[in-house]
Amino acid sequence: MHPIVGEDGLARPAWAAADTMLRDYYDHEWGMPVRDETGLFERLSLEAFQSGLSWATILRKRGAFREAFAGFDPDAVASFGASDATRLMADAGIVRNRRKIDATIQNARATVALREEQGLAALIWSFQPATTPMPETGADVPTTSPESIALAKELRRRGFAHVGPTTMFALMEAVGIVDTHLLGSHRRGSSGIWAADGTRAERGSA
Repeated sequence: MHPIVGEDGLARPAWAAADTMLRDYYDHEWGMPVRDETGLFERLSLEAFQSGLSWATILRKRGAFREAFAGFDPDAVASFGASDATRLMADAGIVRNRRKIDATIQNARATVALREEQGLAALIWSFQPATTPMPETGADVPTTSPESIALAKELRRRGFAHVGPTTMFALMEAVGIVDTHLLGSHRRGSSGIWAADGTRAERGSA
């Protein structure tokens, strides 16, 4: 489906055109560069929780997730133990999936360990491709890429869990590493990282 023009005259993909919460997220956050450790750990965690669910479900629970996971401070989450996992499994405000909860705690510890080398942000951004997709319709948007496959493999090697290629591609979309805004969307190219022709722009390029 091609971009849908809303009552405000702005074109958006179908997933962001109807629901007010998703529209605001699309207009102001999705696809904008995130380069700090906490921001990337949060988004990596939320993308993992989203697996098998709708993004709207996760977005509605984002405040509860932040409260439950100490603002996604990697140091704090890395210190979580069995009692914290039990607490989280009893928290109706989040997605109560033990495997995903355990993965988030494990990933916090792996994030802290990465500081001895380049750090989480530098590692994730090192997989930015030379060009980005140029989708005209939602059907043209890929769900994985060679880079997301390689990123997933490297993160798993570093001790991360629940970081498959599809989840990592969704992360790369969300934090601006690739631009999959549809051609014709009012947000296409807004990150400053990608030029209109799908090549890296000067401003903000990694």
